[in-house]
Amino acid sequence: MAKKTTPEAAGSKAEPKVTEKVQTKYDRKMEARRQQKLKEAKQEKITKIAGSAIGILIAAALVISIGVSIAGKRAVTHGTYVKVGDHQLSQLEYNYYFNSAVNTYGAYMGIDASMDLEAQPYTDDLTLKDMFDEMTVEQIQQIKATVDEASRNNFDYSSDEEYATFQDSFKEAAASAGVNVKEYYKQNFGDYATEKNMEPIIRENLLAGAYYNKMLEDNAPSEDEVTAYYQENQQSYDRVDYRSFVFSADLAEDATEEDLAAAMDELKAKADTMAEERKAGEDFEELCLQNASEENKANYEDPETEYSLAEGRRYAGVASAISDWLFEESRKEGDITVLEDESSHRYYVVEFINRYFDEADNETISNTIASQRTTEYMSGLVENYPVEDVKGNLKYLTVSTEDADSSAEESTDETQEPSEDAGDTESEAVDTENDGE
Repeated sequence: MAKKTTPEAAGSKAEPKVTEKVQTKYDRKMEARRQQKLKEAKQEKITKIAGSAIGILIAAALVISIGVSIAGKRAVTHGTYVKVGDHQLSQLEYNYYFNSAVNTYGAYMGIDASMDLEAQPYTDDLTLKDMFDEMTVEQIQQIKATVDEASRNNFDYSSDEEYATFQDSFKEAAASAGVNVKEYYKQNFGDYATEKNMEPIIRENLLAGAYYNKMLEDNAPSEDEVTAYYQENQQSYDRVDYRSFVFSADLAEDATEEDLAAAMDELKAKADTMAEERKAGEDFEELCLQNASEENKANYEDPETEYSLAEGRRYAGVASAISDWLFEESRKEGDITVLEDESSHRYYVVEFINRYFDEADNETISNTIASQRTTEYMSGLVENYPVEDVKGNLKYLTVSTEDADSSAEESTDETQEPSEDAGDTESEAVDTENDGE
């Protein structure tokens, strides 16, 4: 089977130009899903700061400080800015976590780095600064709970090696930025940050990351548990190979319902003809070439590639108009069909090749189960770490949760964010480029 050259995710080097289209019901569903992924990211129970993740803080292009108190250095470095459980945090330590949250999740929010976060709305009641305050407190709760749990269980760990690695990376990052290490600490962690006063904060994060990894290992499932989980979630983990071609309607902006109906009838006839020709033995790729628009013919002309071929796609990575058909239990090799995508005004010609499970995904399932168990356990611990807004700067605590959630839902269709995982939309982008005339 020839190697597929069609890009499989947004952002691939060979990604074709995607034609912009009007937002459909499917697009709104995908946007809502991206919003949910952001919400889940906010609620992630711990950020792995050990190893490469620490680089987020020293190599990120976006570093937004929440500022320093006019009370001066003593208040920032030693005064209590916020209390979490029994832990009193200075503004210096709080800034560290705040910037971590901005750098980790800021890309989701489309932050304008030239504007103050308080000037950028998140919901009707909250600004981006409020949102990151909430994320910051959640991260602090998770870190402190993890460190305390490690202490209760006499976790034997030395952060010397990882801290030395951090220092080396930090020095390299400072040199790349064209500043000395002392100045780079200030740029990343605030005006009063130094190597000395940041060391215990960074080491504590390394400890939290190490213990969290231990909890993941301790919660690893058995082979039987992995098998059982797969059987319960088979559709999510199975993969399919298939061929597809899309006939799309090219409608004028002022097209009427009658124009649309006529165009769809024409597309249906073309798709049915292609499907019958394939069933009669014609080559799928050659049929694609015959039906492709002039601008897309080159995709099918290379005899060494199969542009219409999709391999190893999971259910979530297949266009919604064809995913159910491809993953039906009765599907067998060689099945061919024509499927309508009503919301996007197009027809698919689809040929099923194979459905299978890649055993390499056993590790993914194992990691998922371990993460779920660890997350559930950590959630119980975090409940014992209430936050006290000592300085009165955490506005989100005063806003009704119900009001905030309602505002967030109302703004879902208006908020745009880049997708971290293009799994659900990748087929949409690819198949659009396979459009016929």
